[in-house]
Amino acid sequence: MGARRLAEMQVEVTVFATLRKYLPDLPVGGSKYIKVDPGATPADLIQILGLPADEVKIVIRNHVITELDEIVEDGDRIAFAPAIAGG
Repeated sequence: MGARRLAEMQVEVTVFATLRKYLPDLPVGGSKYIKVDPGATPADLIQILGLPADEVKIVIRNHVITELDEIVEDGDRIAFAPAIAGG
């Protein structure tokens, strides 16, 4: 019997501000659904999306700020934002 593959999960991802340039096909205010394996983290999503990790300063999971090593769940909404400066 071969190894059983874990079921994929789907998460909804949004990027804000200057991070949008890395996903040019994503409409303003739009999101993208991606499939990930169980145990995936926001850090994994950054890599999958091709975002530069050093530019991601804020990670939001289901409307709550979270850490890069937090495990995501099926159906989660994840948003990435760069450092935000005001004046």
